[in-house]
Amino acid sequence: MVDAGGVENITHLPQELPQMMAAAADGLGSIAIDTTQLNMSVTDPTAWATAMNNLGMVPVGLPGQQLVSDSICVPGFDPSLNMMTGITPINPMIPGLGLVPPPPPTEVAVVKEIIHCKSCTLFPQNPNLPPPSTRERPPGCKTVFVGGLPENATEEIIQEVFEQCGDITAIRKSKKNFCHIRFAEEFMVDKAIYLSGYRMRLGSSTDKKDSGRLHVDFAQARDDFYEWECKQRMRAREERHRRKLEEDRLRPPSPPAIMHYSEHEAALLAEKLKDDSKFSEAITVLLSWIERGEVNRRSANQFYSMVQSANSHVRRLMNEKATHEQEMEEAKENFKNALTGILTQFEQIVAVFNASTRQKAWDHFSKAQRKNIDIWRKHSEELRNAQSEQLMGIRREEEMEMSDDENCDSPTKKMRVDESALAAQAYALKEENDSLRWQLDAYRNEVELLKQEKEQLFRTEENLTKDQQLQFLQQTMQGMQQQLLTIQEELNNKKSELEQAKEEQSHTQALLKVLQEQLKGTKELVETNGHSHEDSNEINVLTVALVNQDRENNIEKRSQGLKSEKEALLIGIISTFLHVHPFGANIEYLWSYMQQLDSKISANEIEMLLMRLPRMFKQEFTGVGATLEKRWKLCAFEGIKTT
Repeated sequence: MVDAGGVENITHLPQELPQMMAAAADGLGSIAIDTTQLNMSVTDPTAWATAMNNLGMVPVGLPGQQLVSDSICVPGFDPSLNMMTGITPINPMIPGLGLVPPPPPTEVAVVKEIIHCKSCTLFPQNPNLPPPSTRERPPGCKTVFVGGLPENATEEIIQEVFEQCGDITAIRKSKKNFCHIRFAEEFMVDKAIYLSGYRMRLGSSTDKKDSGRLHVDFAQARDDFYEWECKQRMRAREERHRRKLEEDRLRPPSPPAIMHYSEHEAALLAEKLKDDSKFSEAITVLLSWIERGEVNRRSANQFYSMVQSANSHVRRLMNEKATHEQEMEEAKENFKNALTGILTQFEQIVAVFNASTRQKAWDHFSKAQRKNIDIWRKHSEELRNAQSEQLMGIRREEEMEMSDDENCDSPTKKMRVDESALAAQAYALKEENDSLRWQLDAYRNEVELLKQEKEQLFRTEENLTKDQQLQFLQQTMQGMQQQLLTIQEELNNKKSELEQAKEEQSHTQALLKVLQEQLKGTKELVETNGHSHEDSNEINVLTVALVNQDRENNIEKRSQGLKSEKEALLIGIISTFLHVHPFGANIEYLWSYMQQLDSKISANEIEMLLMRLPRMFKQEFTGVGATLEKRWKLCAFEGIKTT
C-alpha cells in the first residue's frame, strides 16, 4: 500500500507480482495487495524496471525523465510529462486556427505507460480498447474538461497531474467529480487530451473514492473564443496593413500639383511652352488655368500669347512628323534591299537542294539522308516563297504610289493581280487618302500660322504703344467727365446757396432800413413827448423780436414747401433711419441705404433735402484732424421740447 506522503513499503511474493502488474496494465481498479506481503519501494527505478521486464512491457519513465521525444512536440513542449517515448507523432494544432489534430495512424499501435506522481498514480487503459472519443475542437481552445476524477481528489492533486502538460492559468473544480482546466497556450491542450482514458489512483488505496477513470475533452470557454477572435482581428489588421503597403508601393506616383496663377508663373510658363522638352508639362498647366477661369480682361493678352505659342508648336510637330516619315522611308528602302539579299541567298540554297536531288548525287546518299534533304528542301522552298511574296507586296505598294497612267500602261501587271493584291491595293489607297487629307490639314495650319505671323509683323511696337496710349486717354477722359459732372453739381448747389444768401442779405438790409427809420421816428417822439427810458427799452425789445421773427420767417421760407410726394417719402424714410441711429450717420451711409430703395437717387440730392429742413435735421462734426467726419442727426424731437 502507498501512504499519503508518497512513502511506500511494499513486500511482494514472486508468484503474485505478475498478476498485480497485469491488472494494473489493463486499467483495473481493484488491486488488493496486503501491506504485510509487499515491501518494495515504488520510487526504486531498478525494481520497477525488473517488474516491467517480467510483464513484457517497456520500462516505466520515472519523474525527471523525458517521456516524449522532441521530434513529436512543438517548440516549447514540456518534457516533464511521464509518457513512453515510442508513441506515434502527434501533429499539434497551429495556434489560432482552431483545427483538430489528425488522429495517429491506425496501423501503428499507441502504447501508453504508467505515470507516477507524488500523490497519485495514473494507469493506462487496455491498448485493445478503442481510444476515448473527443468532441470537435472549438476555435482557440485553451480549456479542457476533465471528468471521472476520484471523489477524494483535491485541486492540488489535479494541478500536480496536469501542470506537467504546461502552465495552468485557472482550475474550476466541481463537487461532482469533474473540473475545467485552462492552460496558457493552445498546444498544451493536446498534452492534456493524451491523458484521457487513464485510471487515476490516489496513493495505493483501493477505495472507490480514491480511484477514477479520467475523461479529458475539449471545453468551450468564452475567454478562449474572445482571445481567438482578438488574434483573428489582429491578423486581419496586419493583413490589411500589409496589403495597403503593397498597394501603396505598386500605386503609380501622383501627378505634380498645378501651381496657382500669377504673372510671374505665367511668364515662366510662356518660356516653357517654347521649349520642346517641357511643352507637354506646360500645356497641361495652361489647360488647367483656362478651365479654372483665370482668363480675365487683365490677363487676356498674356493668355493669348501663350495660346499662340502653343499654336506655333504645331509646325514643330509637323516638321518632326516629316522627319520621322523620311526615316521610315529610308528604313523601308533598307529593309527592301536586305530582303532582296536574303531572297537571293534563299534562291542559292534552293538551287543547292535541287542539285542534290538529281540522280548523279542522289544515288550516293543513304535513305535517312535523302529524307532529311527532302525535308530541308521543302522547308527552304516555303521560306523562299514567303519572302518573295513579301517582296512583291512591297513592290506593289510602290507601284500603287505611281500615277494611274503608268498603271494603265502595264497590262501584264494587271494580269498578275489577284484578289489579295486588290485588297492590299484598296487598303493602300485608303492609307494614301488619309495621309493626303492630313497633309492638306497641315498645309492649312501652316498657311494660318503664316498669316498670323504676317499680321504680327505689321503690328509693330508703335501701333501697340498707340493702342495703349489710346486706352489710357479714354480712361482719363472718362475720369475727367465724371469729375466735371460732380463739379457742376457742386457749382449748382453753391449758386443756389449764394442766391439764398443774397436774398437774405437784401431782406436784412431792408429790415435794417425800416428799423432805422422807426428808431428815428421813436427818437423824435421821445424828444417831443419826453417818454421815459422804459419806453425805449420796450422799443428795442420789439425791434429784436421783429428781427428774430424775420429770421424765422426766412428759415421757414427756406424750409417751407416740399416739391413732391417723393420728397415727403424720402424725409419719412430718412427720419426713421436717423432715429434708429441716435449718434448720426454720414451722407455716404445714408446714400448707400437709400440707393437700395431707389437706384437713381444721388447723395447731393439727399444732402440738399436735409439742408432744406434745419428744424428736423442738423449736421455735426465728429473726430479730429484726419478722422474729421460730418454726420447728420434727427433734431425734430428737440425742437418740439424747446417749443
